[in-house]
Amino acid sequence: MEENNKMLAVGKAKKPGKRGRKPAKIDLKAKLERSRQSARECRARKKLRYQYLEELVSSKERAICALREELDMYKQWCSAMDRGKIPSEIKALLTADDQQQQQHRGPAVAGGATTRTAKSAKNQNVS
Repeated sequence: MEENNKMLAVGKAKKPGKRGRKPAKIDLKAKLERSRQSARECRARKKLRYQYLEELVSSKERAICALREELDMYKQWCSAMDRGKIPSEIKALLTADDQQQQQHRGPAVAGGATTRTAKSAKNQNVS
């Protein structure tokens, strides 16, 4: 019986001191140097992050300027068309589109299309 009581007492006995790992005795100078090195690395990362953000902002500002110029050009085109004038840039775009469409159709189809339109015009005149 006494042996059982001793085993129970041993199992319940608290260990003296703190729980967990004991802090290792670190040289204070080494700890301070590690802290300084970590701070240097942090400042370098911060500098790189700010450089990246500044480059990003400048590229976005350039894109905004280009879009504003494009918008101004479209406004000028619209005001010219409101006055009844077709800007030369739009004429050039339209003729380029027509040429591309004719190239995609091929010469036989393009010739057939002109004969069809001529026939439909004759039919409309007859009616």
